[in-house]
Amino acid sequence: MNLIEEIRGSPVVSPDETGWRIGGDKAWLWTVATPDTTVYQIEPGRGYAEAAKLLGDDFGGVLCVDGWAPYRGFELAQIQTCLAHLLRRSKELREAPPTAGCATWFENISAVLHQALTLRNRRDEGKISIRGLRTAKREIEAKMDRLLDEPDLHDESLRFASHLLKYRDGLFLFLDRPDVDATNYRAEQAIRPAVINRKTSGGNRTPRGARAQGILMSVLRTAKLRLVPAIDAFKQILRDPKPAAHHLGR
Repeated sequence: MNLIEEIRGSPVVSPDETGWRIGGDKAWLWTVATPDTTVYQIEPGRGYAEAAKLLGDDFGGVLCVDGWAPYRGFELAQIQTCLAHLLRRSKELREAPPTAGCATWFENISAVLHQALTLRNRRDEGKISIRGLRTAKREIEAKMDRLLDEPDLHDESLRFASHLLKYRDGLFLFLDRPDVDATNYRAEQAIRPAVINRKTSGGNRTPRGARAQGILMSVLRTAKLRLVPAIDAFKQILRDPKPAAHHLGR
């Protein structure tokens, strides 16, 4: 089994993408991360086709994602939308509201999201029963639904309410499943060193170089996550043609 197959078979993954360059032309570096595996792939586009090239059209697990629309194309998957992105956006809108009513509405949205995160913490710390968790989750969902039914009638709040409605089923999935993160932080952490690399290197000169870059980064990052010395993994890969995952503790 190779690293892409491991990603495709994972119950929960965090994908993300960032700008890149191949021969000076615009491209995108994609990543998909789990707790112990990260795969990178550099592609010319930023759509569903590129995401499916990594995950497979039939991916049926949970996607912990930001609000990028192509991820909704995975019809068999469940979505957990990133609460950190939603909180940042609501904060930006709250700090420069077009009306006082908008400011209050954005503040209330943020309060419900923070309440959900607090409830998650209580669950993880063993401070609430399963029954209490379910009751509290229903109350949080009811609060959110009331807010989405009555947004302040201004373009900014209506747009944000429309976005939240699209992802309504993916707002609080993490409260039902402890293995699901409330944010896509795993992918963002995986993207960060790639961004530094891009700023210093400018990207790749050729598609062949971009492919090699993706493979090398995938092995290095996965080795780090699995506490495997990368140099030892590369030595074994060069000596043995088996997939990289075989030499990274799997």
